[in-house]
Amino acid sequence: MQYETVIGLEVHVQIKTRSKMYTRVAMEYGSDPNTLTDPVVLGLPGVLPVMNKAAIDLIIKTGLMLGCKIADQCKWDRKNYFYPDSTKNYQITQYDQPICENGYVELELPGESRKIMGEHKRIALTRIHLEEDLGKLNHFSFDSLIDFNRGGASLMEIVSEPDMRSADEAFGFLTSLRQSLIYAGISDCDMEKGQMRCDANISIRPLGETELGIKVELKNLNSISGVRNGIEYEVNRQIALIQSGDPIFQETRRWDAGSGVSISMRSKEMAHDYRYFPDPDLMPVRVDEEWRERLKVELPEAPFDKQRRLMEDYDLPYTITSVLVPDRPLSEYFEAAIAVDSTKARAIGNWITNDLLRELSNSRISLPECLILPQHIIGLVQQVESGAISSNIAKEVFAEMFKTGESAGVIVERKGLKQSTDVGELEQWCKDAIEGNPTSVADFKSGNEKAINALKGRVMKESKGKANPRIVDEIMRRLLDDL
Repeated sequence: MQYETVIGLEVHVQIKTRSKMYTRVAMEYGSDPNTLTDPVVLGLPGVLPVMNKAAIDLIIKTGLMLGCKIADQCKWDRKNYFYPDSTKNYQITQYDQPICENGYVELELPGESRKIMGEHKRIALTRIHLEEDLGKLNHFSFDSLIDFNRGGASLMEIVSEPDMRSADEAFGFLTSLRQSLIYAGISDCDMEKGQMRCDANISIRPLGETELGIKVELKNLNSISGVRNGIEYEVNRQIALIQSGDPIFQETRRWDAGSGVSISMRSKEMAHDYRYFPDPDLMPVRVDEEWRERLKVELPEAPFDKQRRLMEDYDLPYTITSVLVPDRPLSEYFEAAIAVDSTKARAIGNWITNDLLRELSNSRISLPECLILPQHIIGLVQQVESGAISSNIAKEVFAEMFKTGESAGVIVERKGLKQSTDVGELEQWCKDAIEGNPTSVADFKSGNEKAINALKGRVMKESKGKANPRIVDEIMRRLLDDL
């Protein structure tokens, strides 16, 4: 029997605010344990939470970006449960009136090759709601310690519909979601820092069935690739259970990336187990149209929309846009360059995605630290296309630009790299190459077209790369035809 995989994801994302959700305590990473706390974070008697408006702004932006319906009014609830990293034994969250509903995440599946765009698919969202984060348990050999620095951080939970059918789709969903949130400045989404965390709800059913199977929640997925690996393992585990006649239990399992297996943690709680009720200390929030529109104009162009635009407007290949678009500063750098001359978009894109990124990687510096300005790239392209320098010389010029921050024109003049177009000088170099390479001449005359490259190479070596290749080719062929 064939089985279909059904996957829904619950993604927790720390919102990029300077302070926590219900207090002015700073939200930072890497501080000494339990230094970013106050009576509100610790849940001491008599404290009152005060909402962080910046967090509400950012979750509304997220909803607008992902096509959600923004609620006219939302409220806050208490989710009651005991766990060591919860100071109050409840979490302030949103239950039946979330701030964002519906919407979707557009993802791209792997193409047939890296040069071809893969299939795009929209995964529906159920909701996005705002809540406070909990502390973090740090486990050691003989004990566990709690760090409450993360406690009370602004956290949003993005819940998908069970629309994904493979681990690759879950991987694509998280990759796309992460990229969009970073693009809009909503979160840094660093999974190593716990800024983005994911739980996967996984079930299987006979192919063709519409009724959902018994779902298993998989936790401790600490990377996007870990999500894919964990889902693949869990799907195979569930299929093996069915085929052996054993039952699948609704439970929460922990993914152990080191051993590559999932381990049972506890039976899955239902919503009524949490005894939700409205938080008595927080008033509902109304979101009017003016508030929505103000935030909407602050959003950047969506990554996939930008990619489609660059491909259509500038005839850029997928290989270039798939490198430019995921990095917002890099794509903006590219667009600043083509603003000077959009007809050279492909050449500019090649220099940026190949040479600039290679130099940045080798030197271990970021784009803002780079000395090459966008107008320097277009200047270099113009030098090549005008015939002032050859493509090989352009590589040397680019390296010098990266090192000094000078323009291509200045470097070409300073180092005397301008191509020679003196016909008399070029003709003499060609004659010398023909006289010094009788074997290559004979091979060419006998029909070996490639033999001319050895002759032209001799000219380029003699001229130290400054001979114009196009003129050299014309002269060389004329001289060889006359023999």
